[in-house]
Amino acid sequence: MTYLPFLISGLGIGAVYALSGVGLVVLFRATGVLNFAFGAVGALGAHVAWQMLEWRLPLAIAILAAVVVSALVSFLYGRLLAPLLSRRDTVVRAVGTLALALVLIAVMGVIWGEFPRRLQFPTDQMFLTVFGVRLTYTRILALLLAGLMVGAITALLSRTRLGLDMRALANDRDLSAILGVRIRHTETAAWVITGVFAGLAGLLLGDLVRLQGTFLTFLVIPAIAAAILGQLRSLWITATGGLAIGIAEAVLTPIAAISPYRAAAPFVIALIAVAILGSTAQAGLKDR
Repeated sequence: MTYLPFLISGLGIGAVYALSGVGLVVLFRATGVLNFAFGAVGALGAHVAWQMLEWRLPLAIAILAAVVVSALVSFLYGRLLAPLLSRRDTVVRAVGTLALALVLIAVMGVIWGEFPRRLQFPTDQMFLTVFGVRLTYTRILALLLAGLMVGAITALLSRTRLGLDMRALANDRDLSAILGVRIRHTETAAWVITGVFAGLAGLLLGDLVRLQGTFLTFLVIPAIAAAILGQLRSLWITATGGLAIGIAEAVLTPIAAISPYRAAAPFVIALIAVAILGSTAQAGLKDR
């Protein structure tokens, strides 16, 4: 049995997990919110794109609409509801996003139902042959997009005033306010950025896996595992973790004894990472 086809297939899904994990980390670093609605926001955008394609609108417009809708929903929550929970603890703020996810699932269920669909892009029919295995252009684009977005966000955080403000918020919210950081403006920007990431991830997953509201909502779990691997701080480690999780899930598929449980791979990888990081931290404290 050769695992190469599954490994190559896992690269595409892993790239989406990487993209999603980075979107979660950007928001968490700026606001301290772990966004459980990420998958639902992306699923809503992907459904909008699917509907526009059904209406025979151009693909470019459908993709743009998906990203705009996802960013708009994220913006509205970040601007109107998130500030009401800003002084509550981390768990309460995370539960607030879970409530948003449930609302979006209900909306998608009423409008489109829970019938599984697929987005189809022209790149699905184009491919490269790598070691005798077909790698579609859609998967290649997913990899390139993940790399470009991580690079763009890294540049934003390190070279712009907005990035400086986000990094300041991550360190101390109250001190940042005293120093003149526009807290609400910065946090809203972070919500819009994570909405853009969600829209792109939803489009890719709607093509590579399937388009279904509940299913895509719970695909946020591997992204959270990737974010944990990056300790909710490192963008590049998060992206690498997302790729690793996608590949691990794919490679476990042909193993009959393990395949039914491959969805647990993100949790196992995250738990191992947390255990290792915890041990390393304790060792560092002892050394001091």
